[in-house]
Amino acid sequence: MDEIILIGLYILVFIGLPVGFGWLLYFVPKKLGYPNAGRILTITFALVVLTGILWAVFQDQFFTKQNAKELVEEQQISLMDEFSLKENQSTSAPGGDYYHTFKLTISDRDKGGAVLKIKGANNFKAINGDIDSMLYLRQDRYFGPKIIQNYETNESYVREYFQPSGKKGYVPTFRRISISKMGNDLTFEDISE
Repeated sequence: MDEIILIGLYILVFIGLPVGFGWLLYFVPKKLGYPNAGRILTITFALVVLTGILWAVFQDQFFTKQNAKELVEEQQISLMDEFSLKENQSTSAPGGDYYHTFKLTISDRDKGGAVLKIKGANNFKAINGDIDSMLYLRQDRYFGPKIIQNYETNESYVREYFQPSGKKGYVPTFRRISISKMGNDLTFEDISE
C-alpha cells in the first residue's frame, strides 16, 4: 500500500506540478490579454523541464575523463599520464540511493604511484591485517571524523574515504578506489545510501 502512495506522490510531483505550472504560465497571461506572452512563457518552461529530463537520462554520456580525473585526485591519487575511461555507470533509486562507478585503464607509472600512496599510508593494512568493517555501513553515519582506510585484498589495493554529513538525516560521502593487481584497472565507486 505504501508503494502505491509513493508512486502517486512521484506522479503528482514530477508530472502534475510541472503540467499545472505550465498551464498557469499559459492561461494567466492569456486571460490578462497577452496570449503571445503565455505561449512564450509556456514554451520556455517546457524547454527548461525537457532539458532537465534529458540531462538526468543522459548524464552518463556527459561524464568526461576530466571529471574522472578530478574525482580520483580528490583521494590524493595522481594521474599524470594518459588514461582511458572504460566504463561509466550511475544508478539512482527512489529512496535516495545513488551509485556511481567508473573504471579507468591507467599507465604503469600511475598505477605504481597509486599503489605506493596506498601502501605508504600510516593506516595501511595488508591482506591478513584487521581492517574496519565496511565504512559505508557505519552506525554513526552523520557525525564524527573523516576516515580514510587503506588496505590490500587478494585482487586489489583499496582506498576508502568516508565523511559524515554533519547533519542528521543527510547522506555521508563514501568513495572507494580499487587498483587491480592483475591489470592496470582503477575502479572508482561513489555510494550514497
